[in-house]
Amino acid sequence: MLQNIRDNSQGWIAKTIIGVIVALMALTGFDAIFRATSHSQDAAKVNGDAISQNELSQAVDMQRRQLMQQLGKDFDASLLDENMLREAALKGLIDRKLLLQGARDAKFAFSEAALDQLILQTPEFQVDGKFSAERFDQVIRQMGYGRLQFREMLAQEMLIGQLRTGLAGSGFVTDSQVEAFARLEKQTRDFASITFKADVAASKVSDDEIKAHYDAHAKEFMSPDQVVIDYLELKKSAFFDQVSVNEDELQALYEKEISGLAEQRHAAHILIEVNDKVNEAQAKARIEEIQQRLAKGEDFAALAKEFSQDPGSASNGGDLGFAGQGVYDPAFEEALYALDKDQVSAPVRTDYGFHLIKLLGVQAPEVPSFASLKDKLTRELKTQQVEQRFVEATKQLVDSAFEASDLSQPAQELGLKVKTSEPFGREGGEGVTANRAVIQAAFSPEVMEEGANSSSIELDPETVVVIRVKEHRKPAQLPLEAVADSIRKHLAKEHASAAVKAKGEALMAGLRDGKIAPTAAYEGQSWKVQEAVTRNQDGIDPVELQALFRMGKPEAKDKPLFGSVSLADGSFVVLRLDGVNEGSAATDEEKSAYRRFLASRAGQQDFAAYRKQLEAKADITRY
Repeated sequence: MLQNIRDNSQGWIAKTIIGVIVALMALTGFDAIFRATSHSQDAAKVNGDAISQNELSQAVDMQRRQLMQQLGKDFDASLLDENMLREAALKGLIDRKLLLQGARDAKFAFSEAALDQLILQTPEFQVDGKFSAERFDQVIRQMGYGRLQFREMLAQEMLIGQLRTGLAGSGFVTDSQVEAFARLEKQTRDFASITFKADVAASKVSDDEIKAHYDAHAKEFMSPDQVVIDYLELKKSAFFDQVSVNEDELQALYEKEISGLAEQRHAAHILIEVNDKVNEAQAKARIEEIQQRLAKGEDFAALAKEFSQDPGSASNGGDLGFAGQGVYDPAFEEALYALDKDQVSAPVRTDYGFHLIKLLGVQAPEVPSFASLKDKLTRELKTQQVEQRFVEATKQLVDSAFEASDLSQPAQELGLKVKTSEPFGREGGEGVTANRAVIQAAFSPEVMEEGANSSSIELDPETVVVIRVKEHRKPAQLPLEAVADSIRKHLAKEHASAAVKAKGEALMAGLRDGKIAPTAAYEGQSWKVQEAVTRNQDGIDPVELQALFRMGKPEAKDKPLFGSVSLADGSFVVLRLDGVNEGSAATDEEKSAYRRFLASRAGQQDFAAYRKQLEAKADITRY
């Protein structure tokens, strides 16, 4: 528990920034807020701000996908209540709209520079610890966002985050509250339990029961809303074989490539600065003295260590390493390139002072042959042409698809093949139909209901598609045989749970009226005794612990209290609370953690109250 408190007491930015980017969007899918809709397509209005039907549909789709990810193989779409999903999604959208309005009314702001830094520092957008624009585009594209849409969404989430922090961070608690919480937190309990395991396999479910449940819950057993799409896929790579380059173009690019190559010169120098303490005449006289000592045969590196005032190179004998042209001061560079190997220049004046320059060596550039660069140069020249062809073809595809009544005409004009997908729902499918933008387009009113071709959809920088709904499979009643197994499992668990609950309640009744001794075995099961159990005791189901610590304190050791709880697997546990033990005194560190936790909880309660207040005062219309 203490670790949980520590975790929960940290700042919201460190704990939720990725959650804001990923989890909130996964839950509610807000990208449709960037699209204008007519009033006839509104799902709700919040103080005059519209929430579109398209936005609501996408939020429902995202919730369904989130459930699929959480439940995995256990997910059964037929058991979902579509109305409940829509209601929950709409409530989330309304809450968000209210909070955005509250943040703006409170004059919260989030600068573009801060937003840039947030994006640059997000690990999901980095490769090898550095921001990658390509990775950024890939991640947000999978979410169905363009760059501007994502920035707008993120800025809005940051505004809500600031509002949340401002309210939640204002919570505080008294010393007495901390002390009381510490006593409860450190408390331990002595108890015993008997667990009645639900035997699902032994539960018999008749066909009549299955049929009755199916008839009573018919609306729960509907097939999902699905479409089959035709689509045209335009890939940039397909144009590489359609363009060519000639030898003259390659040769010109080769010459340009090698023109930037130049020899590197290895220099060393001795610098005497001209500054507030040393005037030009004094500096010049000192450099000339050093020049004379060099002429008498003294070592350049030794004199550089003794006299040079360049802190970066003096300790290394004045060595500046290899460098090409354009690195040094023009006067310094001119003198350096006039020297032969091991020759020392006359004094050279620059903005820094006077230099003696020695050429230690020359490194000739390695000029690659034309043959070694030919493939690379060919790709570069082709890439330029392909990019242009791809842009032109994309525009042609968009224009042709807009004018055509199906995809056969644009396919013929561009030499493409019309492909057909497998049926998929609003949670998406595989391949092209896993792309969020494709799903949104397929289920949009224009494409699904009006039968129009979509605009171009960028799957990645190399691929665009245009889609058309070939078939719309509306929700329909699933046959009994398709859902009989899931109903059988559901009812078998219900029966098994009811059976063990009846056993447990019979034991509880006997214990309370004294017909069964508190420590007596029951139906062959003995009590499992555990002492000094903490609130986060390992090896005990958290639901069982929660029920145990909600029980009152026994009057005496010989007067235990009894309780019960049902577990997620259908088991039923009878609890016997024998005693409550006061724990050791909390340390200062623990008290600090408790204080942070309680303050955070109080702040969250304040934030929840603020949200209710916004809702109570708001003009909300649901259509």
